Amino acid sequence: AGGEMLLSVGLLALALLAAYRLYLRWGTRNGPGGAARRGEAAALPRMKRRDFSLEQLREFDGARNPRILLAVNGKVFDVTKGSKFYGPEGPYGIFAGRDASRGLATFCLDKDALRDEYDDLSDLNAVQMESVREWEMQFKEKYDYVGRLLKPGEEPSEYTDEEDTKDHTKQE
Repeated sequence: AGGEMLLSVGLLALALLAAYRLYLRWGTRNGPGGAARRGEAAALPRMKRRDFSLEQLREFDGARNPRILLAVNGKVFDVTKGSKFYGPEGPYGIFAGRDASRGLATFCLDKDALRDEYDDLSDLNAVQMESVREWEMQFKEKYDYVGRLLKPGEEPSEYTDEEDTKDHTKQE
């Protein structure tokens, strides 16, 4: 009888531990509006190609808009499917709606490492610029390229639906 009691207590403890781990993994992610926001983001249609000023890019920070964009080396990527990393509560949320190049190049997640004005990255050394190019390649492989980050005074490109579709299918 003692062995059965010990087994029952052990199984109960194991079940409680499993329930607690599931809660930590899934329950805490569903903070205020979290699940609804992720569902909304997953249902978003593929974004049409366009170019962005820094001001326009800032709208896509995952807080004001469920879509999350960031720029790397002058290219804008839709990282919405990586919202657990780039969303407002994510470890890289600081990059959402911004040019992440300098932060990625210097491995700095501090807001002070990012510039509020256009950043030409001209003060980065060769190793840091190589790092930016490597990050750009990783983002190209994993996320949709949606356009360019415009320099001040630069005019946006006109993209045709054909260009947009061709490039999206090429990346998949």
